Amino acid sequence: MTPANLDLIAGWASLVLTLLIFSYLLGDNFLYRIAVHVLVGAAAGYIAVVAVESVLIPWFNNTTLAEQGTRDDATMTAIRVIGTVPLLFGVLLLLKFSPRLAPIGNLGFAILIGTGTGIALIGALMGTVIPLARDTGESLGDEVLEGVIITAGVITTLLYFQYFAVERGGRVQRPRIFQALGGVGQFFIAIALGALYAGAIITSLTIFGDVISTQWQFILDRIGG
Repeated sequence: MTPANLDLIAGWASLVLTLLIFSYLLGDNFLYRIAVHVLVGAAAGYIAVVAVESVLIPWFNNTTLAEQGTRDDATMTAIRVIGTVPLLFGVLLLLKFSPRLAPIGNLGFAILIGTGTGIALIGALMGTVIPLARDTGESLGDEVLEGVIITAGVITTLLYFQYFAVERGGRVQRPRIFQALGGVGQFFIAIALGALYAGAIITSLTIFGDVISTQWQFILDRIGG
């Protein structure tokens, strides 16, 4: 099959799927669900292929199936054991399908959740909290007003998510100072979410315009042809 034919098939498939998605304007219907299923299936298939080719195959080639070369037997044994550990955890996760063996599978699930949580925590600290604190401190020395606003926003936003409470008149409430500062933090959160939402709307409109332009040009090319 020539590249021109592949482009033609891809163009028609894109046009049909776009129309199926737009059918949601008439309400949830069978055509829209077909397009959603195709999207989810294609994404799942792509992720599976990437995981196998980019993660699993290189991992086993470098561990379980690695050639000994100049390494001694003890080193190769350790490498092969390390390479087999993820496979063991995968088998434990498969045991979750059996109600009787599910408690055994919980071990693999716990390791998966624990590892993911640890990585996410380190990523949040190294990629968000520490750079945010550093930039907040640096901003105080550059522009005083901007630095004060940034510092106030960071502090009050963090205080908005604190849960210290005291009992007054039989009701559990946050201290008044935290309520006031939390209200300021809520204001900063609203501004941030509004800016993110506006950016998402602009991005969506840009993508929408590009899709419509591409599909319309495809139709014009077919009519002209």
